[in-house]
Amino acid sequence: MTTKVEQSVLVNVPVSVAYNQWTQFEDFPRFMGGVKSVTQLGDDRLRWVAEIAGVKREWEARILEQVRDTTVAWAATEGATNAGAVTFEDLGGGQTSVYLSLEYAPEGLVEKVGDALGVVENRAAKDLERFKAFIEDEGYATGAWRGEVNAGAGVGTPGVEDAAASEGDKGRAGFSGKAVAAGLGAAAAGAAAAVVGAAKAGGGRDEGAAEVPPATAEPLPPAEPVVVEAEPVVDVPPAGTTPGTAAGTDDGTDPAARI
Repeated sequence: MTTKVEQSVLVNVPVSVAYNQWTQFEDFPRFMGGVKSVTQLGDDRLRWVAEIAGVKREWEARILEQVRDTTVAWAATEGATNAGAVTFEDLGGGQTSVYLSLEYAPEGLVEKVGDALGVVENRAAKDLERFKAFIEDEGYATGAWRGEVNAGAGVGTPGVEDAAASEGDKGRAGFSGKAVAAGLGAAAAGAAAAVVGAAKAGGGRDEGAAEVPPATAEPLPPAEPVVVEAEPVVDVPPAGTTPGTAAGTDDGTDPAARI
C-alpha cells in the first residue's frame, strides 16, 4: 500500500529564482527539516539521507525529466521506495507557485504508524514553507543549474511503479529507540481506539452506558460440622451361654445341673 502527498506553496520570487534554488539539491538540508544530506552523483543521479520521526531512510534517485523553470521529476532506484515531481508555475508579478507531488511506500511498524498520523504530509508542508522563507529572505538563489534532462519526454508525475527497482530494498531503514517506543505507543493507542470504534459500530457498549464492575465471587459460608452418631453397641453372649451370664462364670450352681 502506498501513500500520495500533494502540497503547494506560493513564493514571492520570480519563477527562475525559485527553480534555480531548487536545482541546488545539496542545499536541501538548509530548509528541509527531515533531510540530512543530498549528494549529487551526476546530472541525473542523487543520493538522499533523511530522518523523519526518528526513522532514518536512505535512497538513490534518478531524475527522469528536468525542464528549466518548469519541472523536476524523479524516481528512486534503490533504498526507500518513492517517486514524484516538483512543478513551478509563473504567476506573474514576481510570484511563483511551487507544487509538490510525492508517492511513497511506508515500511515497518513505525513508518506505518507515522503514515497513519500524517507525519510525512505534515513534514512536506513545513518543508515547502521553509523553502518559501529561505528564498524570500535571500531574494536570490544560492546557485543554478540551467541544464535539462530528457526535456520533452512528457514523463509527467512519476509514481511508485516508476521506482520498481527500489521495491523490497527495505530502504536501509534505521530506527532509534525513542522512535520505536513512540511508534509502539501510538500503535497501541490506535488499536485501543479501533476496538472502541468497532464496539460502537457493532452495537457494543454505548458511550454513555454505565460502567459494569467486574464480577466478583461471593465468599462461601464456613461448612457446618457433620455429626455422625454411633450406633449403640449390643453385647452378644457367646453361644451356649445364658444371657446375663458369661462363659465360665460361677453362679453357684452345679455345672452338671445345667446340662
